[in-house]
Amino acid sequence: MAFSIKTREKSIETLKTEQLDLLIIGGGITGAGVALQASAAGMKTGLIEMQDFAEGTSSRSTKLVHGGIRYLKNFDVEVVADTVQERAVVQAIAPHIPKPDPMLLPIYDEPKATFNMFSVKVAMDLYDRLANVIGTKYENYTLTKEEVLEREPQLKSEGLQGGGVYLDFRNNDARLVIENIKRAAHDGGAMVSKVKAIGFIYDDGKISGVKAKDLLTDEEFDIKADVVINTTGPWSDKVRGLDEKEKMTPQMRPTKGVHLVVDSSKLYVPQPTYFDTGKHDGRMVFVVPREKKTYFGTTDTDYKGDYEHPTVTQEDVDYLLEIVNNRYPEAHVTIDDIEASWAGLRPLISENGGSDYNGGNNGKVSDQSFDQVIDIVEKYQQHSATRFDVENVLNHLEDSLSESKENPSAVSRGSLLERSEDGLLTLSGGKITDYRKMAEGALKEIQRILKDEFNKSFELIDSKTYPVSGGEIDAGNVEAELEALTKNGVEQGLTQEEAAYLAHLYGSNVSQLFEKIPETQAVEGLTLAETLGLHYALENEMTLTPADYLLRRTNHVLFMRDTLDTVKQGVIAEMTNYFGWSEQQKADYAQELDDLIAESDLTTLKEGAK
Repeated sequence: MAFSIKTREKSIETLKTEQLDLLIIGGGITGAGVALQASAAGMKTGLIEMQDFAEGTSSRSTKLVHGGIRYLKNFDVEVVADTVQERAVVQAIAPHIPKPDPMLLPIYDEPKATFNMFSVKVAMDLYDRLANVIGTKYENYTLTKEEVLEREPQLKSEGLQGGGVYLDFRNNDARLVIENIKRAAHDGGAMVSKVKAIGFIYDDGKISGVKAKDLLTDEEFDIKADVVINTTGPWSDKVRGLDEKEKMTPQMRPTKGVHLVVDSSKLYVPQPTYFDTGKHDGRMVFVVPREKKTYFGTTDTDYKGDYEHPTVTQEDVDYLLEIVNNRYPEAHVTIDDIEASWAGLRPLISENGGSDYNGGNNGKVSDQSFDQVIDIVEKYQQHSATRFDVENVLNHLEDSLSESKENPSAVSRGSLLERSEDGLLTLSGGKITDYRKMAEGALKEIQRILKDEFNKSFELIDSKTYPVSGGEIDAGNVEAELEALTKNGVEQGLTQEEAAYLAHLYGSNVSQLFEKIPETQAVEGLTLAETLGLHYALENEMTLTPADYLLRRTNHVLFMRDTLDTVKQGVIAEMTNYFGWSEQQKADYAQELDDLIAESDLTTLKEGAK
C-alpha cells in the first residue's frame, strides 16, 4: 500500500471533509499505537504530527526495550513483571524490530552501588522468572572478575567484583513508530506529518475538532472529530494549553537524556553493558554496541528549553565522558572522538499519583530495610529462617520516597489518561515498552465515549496479536524467517550483508523491495540496496525530507557516519528528482541536513574546545 506525499494530499482532504470518530494529535510512539488500534477497530481515524513521525521524542531514546531490572533493587516486582511481559508482546507484534541482546552488568564494590554479587543474582533469578526465560539460552548467569575483564578488557579492574548477564532487547525506536503508523494507514487511517494543531473547535462548549495548519503549504483548516486525544508526550501541557475553555494545570516535567556515539575501535564492548555511574548519584549508564559503533548515555536533567530542539551541551558531554573514562580508563575518549549524538526529552509526569500503566508504586525501600531483606534471604537459604520469617520482613518494609523531588530521575515514569470537562482526552507519560498497553487502555475509554455519547459501537482488536507493518513473521522463529528473507535478496543479486540489513530493517515488507530489483538502477552515489531502501521510504513511509530518511527511516546519521557524506549526496539528488524540487528547495533541504549533521557531530562544541 502506498503511503507517500501523494497519499498525504488525499489524507488531508479526508481530514478537511469527513467527520472523524477519533483525531489523534501527536505522531510519536503513543499516538502511533493508538492510531493502529483505532484504525484496526474500524474507527474513522485521523492523526496529525507537526514534525516527522517520531521526530520529537520517540527517535531519541536509549534504543532498548529495557526490562527494568534495577527496579528489583526496590522489590518493585509488579513494575518489572509488567515491563518484561509487555516487552514480550511488543516483540511478538513487531518481531523484526526488538532483538534479544543480553546485557552485562559489571558489579563494583563502591558506596551506594545498586547491586552486589549476591543481590544481583537474586534480582536476575527473579527477573528470569518474570520474563519466563528459565531453561532457555537467555537464562542469566554470573561472571567472575577475570571473566568480565576477558570479555571487556578496557573495563576498570579496581573494585570490580564480577558481573551478571541477563536478557535485554535492543530496539529501533523510530522504526517501531513508522511501522505502527503504516499499519494504521493500511487499515484506513489518515496519517499526516508536518501538520500542526493550533487550536480547538467547540460545539455547545465541548471540543468537536481541531484547527490545524499544514506546515508544508501554510494552509489552515478545520478537522472535525467526535473524540480528540492528545498524545504529544512532552508537549502534552502545551496542547492542553490551546484549550481556551479549561484552566490548565501543568502536569508534565520533561527531563533531557543525552547519548554520544564513538567508533567501536575507540571503545569496544561486545554486548550492551549497564553500570552505576560511579558518581554516587543514584543513576546508571548504558554502553551499547551498534553497527560498528558504540554509544553511551544517558543523562537525566530537568529541561525547560525549546521542546522542538533539545541539544547536547558541554555539561552533558563532560558528565558522560567522565563516567565512561572512569569505567574504561584505557579508552581516553575525548569530545573529538564523538561521531554523533542525540538529545531527547522524557515525558515524565510531575506528580506521583495518577493512572500508572506500569503498575507498582514510586517508593523506594530504605537501605536498612534492603539489608534486612538480604539478611533474611541468606538465612532462609541456610535453613536458619522460615518462609514466615521472610514474608514478615517483606511485609514490613520501610518505605521512603524514591528520591527527592529535586532529583528528576525520581519522577514517576508512569502514564496518565484523563479527560477534561470539555472532552479533550490526554494520554501522557509512560515509556516505549508500554506503548501498546497504554494505547489499549485509551481505546477502551474511546470505545466507551463513542458508544455512550455518540451511539457508535466498535469492537476492539486483540492488540497483543495484531502485527505492525512488516511484522508478518513468526515471532517464535524470527532468526530463521529473517534468514530466509535474506536468502531471497542474495538470490536476486544483493550481497549477504546488504540483504540481511534490509530484511532486519523492513521485516516481511522487504519482499516488496526485492521484487523491484530487476527494474531498479542504482542511483549515483548509492548502492542498489540503498536505492531500493530510499525508493521504498519515499513511496511507502511518508519520507518528505533527507533528514527523515537518513535519521529516522534509517540510522545513517547516528551509526553510519563513515559513509554518510557520500550517501547523502545520492539521497538529496534522488529526492530532488522524486519531488521535483527547485534548485533553491534542493539547497534548502541540503542545508537543513548539514545543520542537523553538524549538530549531531557536536561541531560547535568541538570548535569551542580548540
